[in-house]
Amino acid sequence: MSRVMLLPKCTSCGRPIAPYEKAVSFRCPNCGEAVIWRCSKCRKQGNKYVCPKCGFEGP
Repeated sequence: MSRVMLLPKCTSCGRPIAPYEKAVSFRCPNCGEAVIWRCSKCRKQGNKYVCPKCGFEGP
């Protein structure tokens, strides 16, 4: 029996975030409903993200 592990995806670049990676997740500062995931690379570069629920854009 095999198990499938669903990895969260970075909201900025869309790539899967590995369990050991220094990523961060937080609720949207505007609506508080969606969970935003940011990979270490996008955090370091300051890439923008867009909330999938309300369209809020952040650095």
